[in-house]
Amino acid sequence: MKASDLFVRCLEAEGVERIFGVPGEENADLMMSLEDSPIEFVLCRHEQAAAFMADGYGRLTGKAAVCLATLGPGATNLVTGLADANMDRAPVVAIVGQGSTRRLHKESHQNMDTIDLLKPISKWAFSVHRGAAIPEMVRKAFKVAEQEKPGVTVLELPEDIAKEQVENTPITPRKTRRAAADYKAVQQAVDLIANAENPVILSGNGAIRKRAAKQLRRLARKTGIAVINTFMGKGAMPRDDKHCLFTIGLQQRDHANAALDAADVVIAVGYDLVEYAPSHWNQRGGKKIIHIDFMSAEVDEDYDVDVEVVADVADALWQINERLNDEFGDSLPLFDINKRQHIRNTILEDLNAENEDTSFPMKPQKILNVVRDFMRPDDILLSDVGAHKMWVSRYYQCDEANTCLISNGFCSMGFAFPAGMGAKYAHPERRILSVCGDAGFMMNVQDFETAVRKKLNVVALIWLDGEYGLIKWKQQNQFDGKHSDLAFHNPDFEMLAHAFGGWGRTLTSPDQLTGALEEAFAQEGPAIIALPVDYAENRKLTKRLGDLQFSI
Repeated sequence: MKASDLFVRCLEAEGVERIFGVPGEENADLMMSLEDSPIEFVLCRHEQAAAFMADGYGRLTGKAAVCLATLGPGATNLVTGLADANMDRAPVVAIVGQGSTRRLHKESHQNMDTIDLLKPISKWAFSVHRGAAIPEMVRKAFKVAEQEKPGVTVLELPEDIAKEQVENTPITPRKTRRAAADYKAVQQAVDLIANAENPVILSGNGAIRKRAAKQLRRLARKTGIAVINTFMGKGAMPRDDKHCLFTIGLQQRDHANAALDAADVVIAVGYDLVEYAPSHWNQRGGKKIIHIDFMSAEVDEDYDVDVEVVADVADALWQINERLNDEFGDSLPLFDINKRQHIRNTILEDLNAENEDTSFPMKPQKILNVVRDFMRPDDILLSDVGAHKMWVSRYYQCDEANTCLISNGFCSMGFAFPAGMGAKYAHPERRILSVCGDAGFMMNVQDFETAVRKKLNVVALIWLDGEYGLIKWKQQNQFDGKHSDLAFHNPDFEMLAHAFGGWGRTLTSPDQLTGALEEAFAQEGPAIIALPVDYAENRKLTKRLGDLQFSI
């Protein structure tokens, strides 16, 4: 068969159901091979959006999603989406076209070293130099992308290699069992927990992968230790559980930081330093830290780990839970979670303070209260990057893991809507809501047409302020209220949605939001809800958090 046919057979063996991308001349053989395959090719309008779709799909399924681009500008357009997937720990395999190997050694049309470009933002990147190597290379690409910590791999397929005649067959994927935790490390962790006076669990994005959340909840309830989630770890502990102290991540002081400040032992489960640097929560040092993760701890002077339990997180937590049962039995829980309730109640009062507000433009807190009431426990909200991300991260709390997707490693504007399309492919039965700023939404607006064409009911809730609001917020904080010119003009988003063939509505009062959400999610295809937001609340939040006085 042709090498391109073999490539597609290998993708089928990996269980690939769809590919997001924009093909080019150099992908022609591969695209023709896909015509005879059950794999769906989702034709996109921009390669960056295709990478973000794969990002969202991969995060939610745990299996490597696939995106495709041609050489040169097609490959460079993938960069932001791939970098986001890699740093936010989403398994993605990128396939890029390339010119004939007969001209790559010299100056030639669109010739660029794509592999060297993509190596710094991927776990593994390689060019296929001979068709017979395709089964090994495809198997490696998927295996490496899905291994902890998951991320991006890249396969480049030159056009002449795709035409080669080959006789090889795909390599059948085999499930890889992750190693169990070291016996002594588990015992050291249990001893440190048992001898703690005021421990707390810090749950990161590794706690919502590979069934780890179930064991994390067991640990919290078994020991009576409260859990604080990072932005990307939300849902590991349900919001209505008394062990949940909600989220940290704003660099300012916040209520949950009080528990961390007072902790003598921090149990970091799946904690990822790319999200929230330890310098923000361990400034004074002196805490004992238990690191439970798939990989060894990063070296950081503010994250000086006392015990490392390096293994499959779910299994490591299971072993710790079983050891606690063996050693303490009827004495469990070791700590009284009721002593944390005054912090939890303070946070709840704070989160609900604006629930009755009827002002317009709407306050961010009120918007998210309405949205949370509307969304079901397993519905999925995706946040783009901007001022709204700060509000979503703090105020939108979750019942289940992987129901709030935030780009908080690479923090890419333009992420939420195309990643929401990937989420809809992963979970077509759920409501998918992409919360975007007006700036971020316009960065991938072209793929609204893709959602219309594919009849994907993804709803974009666009917060209107006509500025780069997060940059303004940060500049004002740093320069005594001053900021550079960050304003711009917006289209009429309702008309824009209609122009694409979708549904749109611009709201003019707060009581319209719930009805608009109901109507938007009743559509066959995508929808836009444009909502003016009162970002005067940004600096008010900064001041309020700065004035907080902690007491334990």
